[in-house]
Amino acid sequence: MKDYAKIVPCLDVKVVDGQPSVVKGVKFVDLKRQGDPVEFARRYQDQGADELVFLDITASHEGRKTMVDVARRVADAVDIPFAVGGGIGTLDGIKQILDAGADKVGINTAAVKNPDFVKAASGAFGSDKITVAVDARRNTNIIPGVNVYEMEDGAKAWFELVIYGGREPVGVDAIDWCRKMESFGAGELLPTSMDRDGTNIGFDLPLTKAICDAVAIPVIASGGASTPQHILEAFTVAKADSALAAGMFHRGEYTVGQVKDYLESNGIRTKR
Repeated sequence: MKDYAKIVPCLDVKVVDGQPSVVKGVKFVDLKRQGDPVEFARRYQDQGADELVFLDITASHEGRKTMVDVARRVADAVDIPFAVGGGIGTLDGIKQILDAGADKVGINTAAVKNPDFVKAASGAFGSDKITVAVDARRNTNIIPGVNVYEMEDGAKAWFELVIYGGREPVGVDAIDWCRKMESFGAGELLPTSMDRDGTNIGFDLPLTKAICDAVAIPVIASGGASTPQHILEAFTVAKADSALAAGMFHRGEYTVGQVKDYLESNGIRTKR
């Protein structure tokens, strides 16, 4: 963790009945509509969020046009940095999102299919504009050449990269992949644990810590947080730079300010 711990609300956006809507699911499925992205953005800025992430989970052509519009509306409504990701696979697609007012663009599946795209993107727009999202899951079937870690229960596992919203494992070691993405010009990593997404049982700390130990660029913990204690663990155990959460904020169980109060009371500096 660098100067202070960043709290990053995440908004999954999908077109519902013709309207861009924030939705929430469990392990990327069973999505329920939550509300308007711009209203959420304003709310979280008012609560003290450090940054925001918007993910287009439609990732269709319709979704792409929608996200450019959402980026423009959010840029008009808030002053804090925000990233937009989901289905972005061309330099022109990145340019459209950045031109609309986003500060960063998230790349995931497109990077796995063509790692040189990350090189081209960071070369064209600067590393600080490129966040590589990494979806990974535990695999207890140990194969030669992977990085093996001990899990909370003492079991051994490696972390396998998955794409297409977590649906397709690709047989690639996620820790090695993160190192590669750093060397290819990624300015930041956003690893999400597919085992934890939407489960409310806390971040995958072994995964997040392994990535934080492996790279020098900022890492955003993601997937499974539902309490201030979970957020604290991202910083104290995993050594993440930022912690991302969705449901706990969307449902109004905690505000960003309450989480920051908790972190401060446990010796973690936050920005106010």
